[in-house]
Amino acid sequence: MSTVLVTGGSGFVGAWSIAALLQNGHQVRTTVRDPRRVDDVHAMLERAGVAAEGRLSFVMADLTHDNGWPEAVQGCDAVLHVASPFPASVPRDENELIAPARDGALRVLRASRDAGVRRVVMTSSFAAVGYGHAPRSTPFDESNWTDPTQADVQPYIKSKTLAERAAWDFIAREGGALQLAVVNPVGIFGPVLSRDHATSIGLVEQLLDGRMPAVPRIYFGVVDVRDVVDLHLRAMTDPGAAGERFIAVAGPTLSMHDVARLLRRHFGARARQVPRWQMPDGLVRLAARRQAALRGVLPQLGIRRESTADKARQRLGWTPRNSEAALIATAESLLAERV
Repeated sequence: MSTVLVTGGSGFVGAWSIAALLQNGHQVRTTVRDPRRVDDVHAMLERAGVAAEGRLSFVMADLTHDNGWPEAVQGCDAVLHVASPFPASVPRDENELIAPARDGALRVLRASRDAGVRRVVMTSSFAAVGYGHAPRSTPFDESNWTDPTQADVQPYIKSKTLAERAAWDFIAREGGALQLAVVNPVGIFGPVLSRDHATSIGLVEQLLDGRMPAVPRIYFGVVDVRDVVDLHLRAMTDPGAAGERFIAVAGPTLSMHDVARLLRRHFGARARQVPRWQMPDGLVRLAARRQAALRGVLPQLGIRRESTADKARQRLGWTPRNSEAALIATAESLLAERV
């Protein structure tokens, strides 16, 4: 089987990617920024029920520096570039997100091209697809792009858009024989493998532990991390995936209130702290004056952005779990951490 590099192996998507690749018989190499995270990755794989069996190696590399990337990609047939910053709050300087996302992607692509890698599959986001547009009733698809010039496009959304645009421009202008495929997930949920939780997982965690006494009127798409990884592997191996984007979404958008109701219905007494009240938009705006974490929510209040995964389903045979299953799996794993 082939040798595959996974960038950011200690992350949520990164660790599940390593697990899936190992299960499919690949040799895997992964990057971490800190050598202390090597043990963390092995612990995450153990929790996922996967043994490395001598088929996993590590390289120290950071998206903000050139060092380590030539060694990371050397001898690899493919690269899954999943590492990217995702903050819990809006940074003061948007370049704190834009620079590492865009420049890091270009470092990975440039090193991959120079090493003769066949294909890079890059994790972008629905953030690069459906923002900066007027409200619409039709679902977004892979032909749509976020308009980063609009005032309501926040730094994380802008960073994902500019990073993906830069990646496609690189391939067109100087990519040589290197192929690129891109996966654009909505909110990624599913079983956690460590106590270092992704931002999306934090939403469910806050509902379960009562930190969120009421929920704002926001909507988001849901997809299970294991299905996101499955789509990456399909995009890595399918000849027709080169040069294509694929949205990863399990179904229609859900509101935070929908998620809260699902948790209470499924978990009963274990979800007793999950809020029952949806906060009026005006009260959210008032609270955001004192709570910085709420300010990032304001542009999203009441807005539904539907998207379709028809392309991934039809062209790559991708069949994800439904949204409810992904959210229940998330909550099950979070509740298990408390035992």
